[in-house]
Amino acid sequence: MSNREQGHGIVVGVDGSKSSRRALEWALRHADAAGLPVTAVQAWEIPMNYGTAAMVLPAAEFADRARRSLTQVVEEAAAAFPRVHVERKVKEGHPAKVLLKEAAGAELLVVGSRGHGGFVGAVIGSVGQYCATHARCPVLVFRGVE
Repeated sequence: MSNREQGHGIVVGVDGSKSSRRALEWALRHADAAGLPVTAVQAWEIPMNYGTAAMVLPAAEFADRARRSLTQVVEEAAAAFPRVHVERKVKEGHPAKVLLKEAAGAELLVVGSRGHGGFVGAVIGSVGQYCATHARCPVLVFRGVE
């Protein structure tokens, strides 16, 4: 079985930010040209500064919100690439660590340059930097046009 048949293709981090949407679009375009599958991954975790409100909202609510967000973003972006097989994964954990685990054996990991937690003007976010430093596959940090 080839890597393409096993699903080892492109892993892309999605968090709903403009940067991650553009990264997903780029990954889909590249996957379409290369005949590769895409795994779109959205990580979630209960924010530390959420305080007592986190106790009111069950973890399942955070996961459900992430799942709905990922579904919407992927459906919008993937509509233009019907030949690309896209798998969606929602995982609990720190985004960089989740992405590295999902990208084990991937041909490419794609992340946006800045997610929701980014500092304005930053060239690369902390998740992108961590992935670029620790991944075992090539990493593309998509900047796109701001």
